[in-house]
Amino acid sequence: MEIKRRSFQGVLNILSFNRHFYVLGLGALALIIFSYIVFQWSDILFWVIFASFMYGLTMPLIVSAYVYDFSGYYNFDWLKKHSVNVSESKQLLNINAGFDETSFIIQNNFPNANLKVFDFYNPKQHTEPAIIRARKVSLVFPDTQQIKTNHIPLEDRSIDIIFLLSAAHEIRSQEEKIQFLKECYRLCKPTGKVIMAEHLRDFPNFLAFSVGFTHFFSRAVWKKSFESAGFTSFEETKFTPFISIFECCP
Repeated sequence: MEIKRRSFQGVLNILSFNRHFYVLGLGALALIIFSYIVFQWSDILFWVIFASFMYGLTMPLIVSAYVYDFSGYYNFDWLKKHSVNVSESKQLLNINAGFDETSFIIQNNFPNANLKVFDFYNPKQHTEPAIIRARKVSLVFPDTQQIKTNHIPLEDRSIDIIFLLSAAHEIRSQEEKIQFLKECYRLCKPTGKVIMAEHLRDFPNFLAFSVGFTHFFSRAVWKKSFESAGFTSFEETKFTPFISIFECCP
């Protein structure tokens, strides 16, 4: 199945899934403007606050358009930098957190491979409104299987590549992350690998998402998690200043 993304789909997703933040933000901005008109407080203070609110509301959309609509992220050309042999990679696993934009694209890039898709979304643990809304509009790859993060129902050393694309950060507990990655380690063939794409809790993403960057984890946290799970290599490649691609091998 060929998936053609709509123009500005990345931005539209951000607006749709996080609309509660934008409603609250615009409501707060309206109150600030009303307060300024009624009470006539300092012009400088008003414009500083106004500019801060506008920055916080618009910058995530600008960065999302850059990363998800104009950078070629969904073309998967960045995969060529990761020593992936398409003809020899026969067993693939794509794991998502309830929102799947990549499985059909992976299938198109690996037409001769056997792709399994798992979803670790747990409504009791993953309660953010954004992910709940995302699930309602997500494409579902055939035979997608619901799993728990501490058990992936596949045989040991059976997978060539495990894809974790903008999903693993939804596992908020460090202990749960390590347990999940231990399962990924168990599944990897000796020559297999995990390929993970994530925003990081770093300065570029702070500039992009302000306090929202705390939803992501730092490189140090991910490195510690993979090492604790048993992985011996942890290599990072930057895809735009805002996305890191990690290649981790057992």
